[in-house]
Amino acid sequence: MTEADVWTRLARLLDDDPELIASVGLAASDPAAYFSAHERDLVDRGIEEPADVDPWLVVIDGLDEAGALAYMDWKDTGVELAEALAGLARVARTGVDLDPVADVDGDLSAAVAAADALLAPHSLRVVYLEEDSDAYPLVVVPASDAETIVAAATRLGREARTF
Repeated sequence: MTEADVWTRLARLLDDDPELIASVGLAASDPAAYFSAHERDLVDRGIEEPADVDPWLVVIDGLDEAGALAYMDWKDTGVELAEALAGLARVARTGVDLDPVADVDGDLSAAVAAADALLAPHSLRVVYLEEDSDAYPLVVVPASDAETIVAAATRLGREARTF
């Protein structure tokens, strides 16, 4: 399996959005073509040449565009996490009550752990995708895919983890 194949598989495991999967595959296999197709947006973000295209950022941006990402800041509270998770389709479909997440005192990771525990009976897990020191991007995935997602990210030199 090529590195581009691993990126594409990772995108597919994170969400079934065809645009996400195609974008990540293109960024990983042909950064120049991806850059050409998205040059205006990339330049606005400080990415000025194809060599600077990072499939990991394409994953995070694509999940956000697909409405599958709870993009948090490490300083956010349980209340903000509960609101963000409630907006994700996978979570909304479960009908899970996120009020206990909003009630968590302490740091965001404690609230994420509480959310993960509430979602587990619905065969879902919360996965953190490391981006930068202040960002806390979270995606909710089928529990059966969580370990494979973490392993794929590790293989690609990135950090993804469960709670």
